[in-house]
Amino acid sequence: MRKRTERRAASRKAGKHSRQRPVSDIAAPRSSGRIYLWCLLLALATLALYSPVVAHPFINYDDRDYVTENQHVQAGLSTATIAWAFTSTDQANWHPLTWLSHALDCEVYGLNSHGHHLTSVLIHTANVLLLFLLLQWATGAIGASAMVAALFAFHPFNVESVAWVAERKNLLSTFFFLLALAAYGRYARQPSLRRYAAVAGLFVLGLAAKPMVITLPFVLLLLDYWPLARIQGWATPSPAFPAPQAPWPRLVLEKVPLLALCAASAAITVFAQHSSSAFESLGEIPIYLRVENAIYSYAKYVAKMFWPVNMALVYPHPLYKLTFFQVGLSAIFLIAVSGLLWQKRQRHPYAITGWLWFLGTLVPVIGLVQVGPQGMADRYAYIPTIGIFVLLVWGFQDWASAKSGISNQLKPIALAVLTFLAVLTFRQIGYWRSSEELWTHTLHITEDNFIANDMLGSLLLQERRPDALQYFEAAARIAPWDPASHRVVGAALQDRGDLHGAIREYQVVLHARDPKVLAYTYANLGVIYRQLGNDAAARLSSEQALRTDPGEVREMIQQLSGMVNARPAAPGYLRLGLLLEGAGQLQDAKSAFERALELDPTFTPARQALQNLPVAH
Repeated sequence: MRKRTERRAASRKAGKHSRQRPVSDIAAPRSSGRIYLWCLLLALATLALYSPVVAHPFINYDDRDYVTENQHVQAGLSTATIAWAFTSTDQANWHPLTWLSHALDCEVYGLNSHGHHLTSVLIHTANVLLLFLLLQWATGAIGASAMVAALFAFHPFNVESVAWVAERKNLLSTFFFLLALAAYGRYARQPSLRRYAAVAGLFVLGLAAKPMVITLPFVLLLLDYWPLARIQGWATPSPAFPAPQAPWPRLVLEKVPLLALCAASAAITVFAQHSSSAFESLGEIPIYLRVENAIYSYAKYVAKMFWPVNMALVYPHPLYKLTFFQVGLSAIFLIAVSGLLWQKRQRHPYAITGWLWFLGTLVPVIGLVQVGPQGMADRYAYIPTIGIFVLLVWGFQDWASAKSGISNQLKPIALAVLTFLAVLTFRQIGYWRSSEELWTHTLHITEDNFIANDMLGSLLLQERRPDALQYFEAAARIAPWDPASHRVVGAALQDRGDLHGAIREYQVVLHARDPKVLAYTYANLGVIYRQLGNDAAARLSSEQALRTDPGEVREMIQQLSGMVNARPAAPGYLRLGLLLEGAGQLQDAKSAFERALELDPTFTPARQALQNLPVAH
């Protein structure tokens, strides 16, 4: 009788709880107005802050490869472009969704940079709103969620991702990353194969935009701890987001299919990076230098998060410049913070979750696998900073709640912080008004930045400004391995008649991987060796140029022909003739030498070249 009574009581209790609505659902009718208002405010504030970006042009760094000089993308969403997008490993990545995004913009806007920038601003705004909605859905904390989203919207770290058209991949991958988190929330509440498939599908879309989101399974395990509280025995079920709990081994096993997708993405990424010129700017960096830079960069990201000034497009890799003190202090900081937050994990679970989110999502780009010349990059912090924002906002809220005098000042404090960040972000956006302003600013706030010197030099060279060469010379001094700067310096020395100096510079360029760069260099070496009378080396260089990229050789001939015809001069026709001779166009070479002698009958080099010209068969 007693057992029957207990069962009835348990049944009534269970029925009562089954009829209860979750706290977040109970609050929904009362809170929906606040949520909509916050969405409106966040959207308007983000759009207003980033509105100047829409008027900016493309820049001369990667925008050319992604849009302005990419014939596949400019063709729009054609069948050929779609096929190319899914098979291309250009830019050291497999990211077909990013290519298709740019192609769609070209379909709609053509090469009008304003439209391309508008798309980026809109995606960033969507990410801000998604972040807010996800946090308030999972935690029920509307105010704290809005503050995290506002920090994400306003922080200067994110200017690079929004203002740089080529970083569309960052915005797009984050968009699908956040949608995958939303899908996982639905799955966590009511697991089913269909809902899990939605998570996996959105994860694939994120990977197809940028493989950095490969850390998603790790992030899902963190969310299982907080705020979802799915790990049985580790936490009580969340009243704001009630979800069935399970033992942690089962939750890990649950992520195995997603880890398989990670393995496939990693394999494709490694292939893409090794099949491109991603490594040629620095060569192979020793593993201990990469580890040192990774430790230091983690601490540097945190420092810039709190004091976001002197933000640059490229931070050069420090290589051997880091001191034992810098690396050691950074390591102590990381270990100390990790240990402290681990000790506080039961009382403040959001803190260890946010910190591990930051550490974990940076792993793919922290430099353990070095791609490119940078030591760190603002764009890499787009997703990782979310974890720190959560840690700071929830932590400050907890601390302030125990201080009656401060808890009443939360809104003014939040407004002051956001105003400070908005001012810095607005100023940072201004540096993207032109490529020249961007690179000048980068050179001003960084040291030994050969990439910035190269890019500013390229811009000035395109504008035919005489001060261009000094930037390439500076880059060549900073980076003896850099093909871009040595190529231009070599060409300048060749123009001046310093042929041995030009050979020395061109020898560095021969370490490049780009076929066009190699063909250009071999063709010029062929010309130089002919001028020096080294016929064997000249013939070998010219043959190598034609084998590497005959199209580049033809383009060089066309460009040089146009230049000498526009400004006829005997030395110009001599160089054209030697280039034509190397390409096997002997009759055209003869005409060029003869034209040089017409302009200057006493020009001995042209007469000798004509006499030494092989007879055409």
